[in-house]
Amino acid sequence: MTGRVPRFEPDVALLDIGLSEIDGYELARQVRRKGNTKPLLVAITGYGQTEDRLRAQSAGFDYHFVKPVDIDSLLKVLALL
Repeated sequence: MTGRVPRFEPDVALLDIGLSEIDGYELARQVRRKGNTKPLLVAITGYGQTEDRLRAQSAGFDYHFVKPVDIDSLLKVLALL
C-alpha cells in the first residue's frame, strides 16, 4: 500500500441542480474546468425551460432531465456507458 487514498473516478454523476452547499451548475463547471470529459454529467432538475437546458449545457452537463425523470430515457443514457 502506498499510503495514498485511491481517487474516486465515477463514469457518471447524476446531479440535482438545487444543491444546498453549491448548485449543480457550479459543481459541473468545477468538474469540467479541469478538462475532464468524464464523468458523464446528468442534470436532474425541476427546471425545464429552454434557458434552463442551455444553462445546464453551458455549465458542462451532457444530459438534462426534468423531474419526475422518465426512467426509460435515463436508462437509455446510462446504457451508453
